Amino acid sequence: MKEPEITEKDNYPEKIETKYVFEITRGQSPERVDVFLSQAVAGATRNRVQKAIDSGMVMINGSPVKASRKVQPLDKVEVTLMKPPPMELVPEDIALNIVYEDKYVLVVDKPAGMCVHPGFGNRYGTLVNALLYHFGVRENIQIEVDDTDEEETSEGEIFAGDDVRPGLVHRIDKDTSGLLLIAKDPVSHAFLAKQFADKTTEREYWAVVWGTFKESQGEIADNIGRSPKDRKIFTAMKRGGKTARTDYFVLENMNNTALVKFVLHTGRTHQIRVHAQSINRPIFGDQTYGGDTILYGGEKAKFRQLADKCLKIAQRQILHAKTLGFIHPETQEFMRFESALPQDFQEILALLDNKEKAADTKM
Repeated sequence: MKEPEITEKDNYPEKIETKYVFEITRGQSPERVDVFLSQAVAGATRNRVQKAIDSGMVMINGSPVKASRKVQPLDKVEVTLMKPPPMELVPEDIALNIVYEDKYVLVVDKPAGMCVHPGFGNRYGTLVNALLYHFGVRENIQIEVDDTDEEETSEGEIFAGDDVRPGLVHRIDKDTSGLLLIAKDPVSHAFLAKQFADKTTEREYWAVVWGTFKESQGEIADNIGRSPKDRKIFTAMKRGGKTARTDYFVLENMNNTALVKFVLHTGRTHQIRVHAQSINRPIFGDQTYGGDTILYGGEKAKFRQLADKCLKIAQRQILHAKTLGFIHPETQEFMRFESALPQDFQEILALLDNKEKAADTKM
């Protein structure tokens, strides 16, 4: 029997209304309505409340108000907020590239383009859907979605609770390929999660980046936080944000690009991509962090032609989780796995590292 086709509506279902009514007591001190609601409604950020105000969905005593309107004693405050409907996790028979599996752990090699767990716009076809089926689950699982603001949440983060990500110890971005570790029971999960928290695991990523290097290695230690210009992406910052550290090792300088190994010491969202951009060496093909245009060597016609060809092959950030090492939760032995570079990565390397062509196109 043919499986029903997943439509755009399935991945982007219509939101449902949730209405809140507050009868203000006599003892209430005057307070801006946006501040009041962001504190009174669980999970409602100022940004989300402001959107409701702008849409005329916040009323005081029956009339729409501005954010500056102050709540007064005996006011009746009504607000309608929109949230995603409950999510149904569907076990899906999706092929997995299993590198290693035993009673306690599973190591998979994730292809680029597959989301690790469900999020806005990708409720189906994720690694979690595949893992549920692989682990023998055949019934759909209902997950209630919290009142979380999409603008304040990175892709996938909304549904990243333990019920939604069975056994996932860590994650990588949708368009990053490579190794992922899954625990098959709660005790193993706790043991492995502690290694990630204590930074005792071994994680190495290979990437093609724009530009070449004079140094053979270095460290990037800028904090990482949400961009004030676009809350869906992240940026490196000297103050604020969360501490982050990435070491890099230049494996080879190529044609206006370089092959670089990154070693993570922290696990912030988009860490390697943000840190690479911060030193003006964004990941080749990275549409979010400026790697999808020709940044170096563009004055050379031959190189422009070569770079355009490589970018068409890429269609993503050329970043691969190549090495994964950890102590096994049962045997206590250190295990280390290597993943071969995917085809698009290899094709781009072959083109950019062609020394004969490079002679005519170098800066």
